[in-house]
Amino acid sequence: GDTFRAGAILQLQEWSEKAGVDFYGTEQGSDPASVVYDGCTKAVEETYDVVLVDTAGRLQNKVNLMKELEKINKVIQGIVEGGPAETLLVVDATTGQNGISQAKSFKEITDITGIVLTKLDGDTRGGAALSVKKVTGRPIKFAATGEKLSDIEVFHPDRMASRILGMGDVLSIIEKAEEAFDL
Repeated sequence: GDTFRAGAILQLQEWSEKAGVDFYGTEQGSDPASVVYDGCTKAVEETYDVVLVDTAGRLQNKVNLMKELEKINKVIQGIVEGGPAETLLVVDATTGQNGISQAKSFKEITDITGIVLTKLDGDTRGGAALSVKKVTGRPIKFAATGEKLSDIEVFHPDRMASRILGMGDVLSIIEKAEEAFDL
């Protein structure tokens, strides 16, 4: 569904290949809702278990883009029974106040089920984490610390709390202790 950003379709296709999954997309400039419709229809016909829909990034102050997201959700609901099962808002952990405004607007347009925090390698304390969770009332489900598939992991609130409190990553502290004492 990201038909706006130059190179997005090729990039998503490459990521699909790296992940070993099928990809559906059309040419740049296509109507995103039409792409989602065709892709979801194909997935239902071919009995896929999971469909991931990626949309172009959008700012909360761009009304037409927010309406497009609303339309995409309606398209999915019309094709996939009970769909979408998940709607994850991807938030750049370094954005601060803008991430909070974005989360508020997205919650009004769509039923966000969770948050993905990216660029935690650029902001080890994850400034937006607590605020975005508070504003949406939804859990942070995943965190990304880089640009590889292996850099995306399940979010651990206790580890983030340690970072915010300036204690570092609890897991790395434990791992260092285990190494030091050969545990």
